[in-house]
Amino acid sequence: MSSTDWRERKSEETFESSLKGLENRRKIDPGFSLEDARSALEHLYILEGNDWLGRGELGDIVTAATIAAYEHFIAEWRKESEMQARSEEQL
Repeated sequence: MSSTDWRERKSEETFESSLKGLENRRKIDPGFSLEDARSALEHLYILEGNDWLGRGELGDIVTAATIAAYEHFIAEWRKESEMQARSEEQL
């Protein structure tokens, strides 16, 4: 077992759980919008930059994976919205 295995596992675990949580929220919360997700991502960017106390390696991994999940989720939602708009234009 490599000394970086736990880092990779934690990153993947955090990414997947964050993405699943976002997808679930979108399904069950009709008020949750793309703008809400973008706003939360902006907050995460600020949190990432506010490391003056030092989160440590684990905190950095969790923050980076959570940001990656939000970025992925938002990109997929935008792509879906664009495809939907194109299909509606064709009708």
